[in-house]
Amino acid sequence: MGIVSGLLLLPLAPVRGTVWVADHLLHEARRQTHDPRAVQARLAQLNRDLDDGVVDEAAFEQEEERLLGLLDDPARPMGHAPGPTGSARGRRG
Repeated sequence: MGIVSGLLLLPLAPVRGTVWVADHLLHEARRQTHDPRAVQARLAQLNRDLDDGVVDEAAFEQEEERLLGLLDDPARPMGHAPGPTGSARGRRG
């Protein structure tokens, strides 16, 4: 980068820095959210919450399906529900 272009782009440095930080924070949050170990830990906590009565069966099944979907397809965004519901995988019986 030349001196002239560096001086002309200098006022944009705070914006570019903020975008860079936001991009890295988003990348790290996605990495931690989709890490299979983190998802398995959340599944274990969800099971404990069901045992302790913190969540009801309907909420348990909905969250379990979402978490299992993350294990099946890590690229899926967190807010989207997985395919068909009613999977017996990982359920207690």
